[in-house]
Amino acid sequence: MEQKLKSELTKQIIIDRSFVLFYENGFKSTSILTIMKAANLTKGAFYHHFKNKKEVGVTVISQKLQERVYNAMIAPLYNSGNAARILEDTFYKRIQSFSLFEKKYGCPLNNLINEIGDTEKAYQLALRKIIDEWKIAIINLIEKGKKEGSIKNSTNSASSATYLISAFEGIRGLRKLYDNDIILDEYLLGLSFYIKQISI
Repeated sequence: MEQKLKSELTKQIIIDRSFVLFYENGFKSTSILTIMKAANLTKGAFYHHFKNKKEVGVTVISQKLQERVYNAMIAPLYNSGNAARILEDTFYKRIQSFSLFEKKYGCPLNNLINEIGDTEKAYQLALRKIIDEWKIAIINLIEKGKKEGSIKNSTNSASSATYLISAFEGIRGLRKLYDNDIILDEYLLGLSFYIKQISI
């Protein structure tokens, strides 16, 4: 039992260290040797848990990255209350919560989509699963808003979800080009304007 727990802990360390390395240096620039050194593991210990870097990448996306996006951008959409307000607050609060590190390095989800989203089907499917879950949550919230009377019935929920996700991911990338938050403030004004347009 103790050995099993130790093995699970070792695997989690690999996942955690890999996520940070992929975030800071990029997926392609991170070697297995770099991961091993960061995790303070031998070659045998690493390959006991993962066959190759591709397997590490898929695991990081489907576990670490999925959890990060779910906690910050999906779970809040299922809160009770005014749908339009929840929608705006979810995006607004996430933008406001970013550390200097996150502003400098952008969105790990978007970074991986741009870097490896078209290189392997396994990466593509794992990344798409996160986007699809996020999109469904927004669609459900907008449909709820229509029923409760806080969002216009004419609002296309699928189009709105795609637009909101795209704008959010886009601003995360653009912020990397600047040394201040003016562009984030402009995004938040645009977000507020859009939510008002679809609200009743």
